[in-house]
Amino acid sequence: MPVLVASDLDRTLIYSAAALALTMPDARAPRLLCVEVHESKPLSYMTETAARLLTELGDAAVFVPTTTRTRKQYQRINLPGPEPAYAICANGGHLLVDGVSDPDWHAQVTARLADECAPLAEVQEHLLRAADPVWVRKHRVADDLFAYLVVERELLDEDWVKELAVWAENRGWTVSLQGRKIYAVPKPLTKSAAMREVARRTGAELTLAAGDSLLDTDLLLAADQGWRPGHGELADAGFTAPSLRVLPDRGVLAGERILREFLGAVRGA
Repeated sequence: MPVLVASDLDRTLIYSAAALALTMPDARAPRLLCVEVHESKPLSYMTETAARLLTELGDAAVFVPTTTRTRKQYQRINLPGPEPAYAICANGGHLLVDGVSDPDWHAQVTARLADECAPLAEVQEHLLRAADPVWVRKHRVADDLFAYLVVERELLDEDWVKELAVWAENRGWTVSLQGRKIYAVPKPLTKSAAMREVARRTGAELTLAAGDSLLDTDLLLAADQGWRPGHGELADAGFTAPSLRVLPDRGVLAGERILREFLGAVRGA
């Protein structure tokens, strides 16, 4: 039976320059591979060792990139290794099959959101009205499924984020602060539901997952075995679970460690 590996991308397997956390002397820093270019500029990286490990993983398991990014944002990424047959985008709102969104899956998701949550327009209007222009840089809607703000973290009032979370909770939404982005996402819009669908389609009986943010919580709990790095929203909250392995590694070297852990688990299955 195949093993399914569903991994978050940003700050789990790939890292912006600001998130690399290269604390060693410059001469000892790992060689980096650029895996994303945006507007003709390099944007995301992994170590060359991580690239080799990911290639090995793609040959040994069903590797499923699993991200809150929109389809367009995901398609900027050029990961090493075999092209994944499946990818999960928009926090589970889109299940890509050979690069194309599965229309039946997307229809199921949008129907559930309509039944269980306040509409996106209401949340978007609240964000526009309540967020302080002093620290908001951009308002964005992702694939007509959820909304997020790009903010100046040093100016952000984090009590405001807590108040937003309470407001959203009462409307069937959740709030996550990741780097310079504040996400407002409907509760039923989950990576775990899409992961289960891929497991059903592939016949995978063992599922592995990794992630660093609040929006990865359900994915980590749904997998048979999960890993999180020593940085990120979940690390800050001290999140743990019986099936979760907490790694001390931080920054781009955590991505390398996670891939080693995945390969060890796949080969031991």
